Amino acid sequence: MTTSLLDCIVLDTSPNPTAAVIWLHGLGADGNDFAPVVNELDLTGCPGIRFVFPHAPTMPVTVNNGYVMRAWYDILGTDLVRREDEAGLRKSQAAVEQLIAQQTAAGIPASR
Repeated sequence: MTTSLLDCIVLDTSPNPTAAVIWLHGLGADGNDFAPVVNELDLTGCPGIRFVFPHAPTMPVTVNNGYVMRAWYDILGTDLVRREDEAGLRKSQAAVEQLIAQQTAAGIPASR
């Protein structure tokens, strides 16, 4: 399955980062919600890190009466019967895998 890369906020703590953190936000939020956290982290002595804050696509969310919002997958309900949006989960998985591939193509080892 191919998907287009997600829009992201990318923050590098130094030129030529050697590690990456891909940080996913919650329902209804976007990458802007966590980007300010980078400035609050004590990264003294750490090698350069690239922080990637992707924005989930917008979609109707069933549990919120079909309201269109940013979500990684549809939430079908809150009952005890476990129903999952497997197709939506797989699509988000593929998008995150593309972000990882983008970082490795930029020279950041997959182990970092």
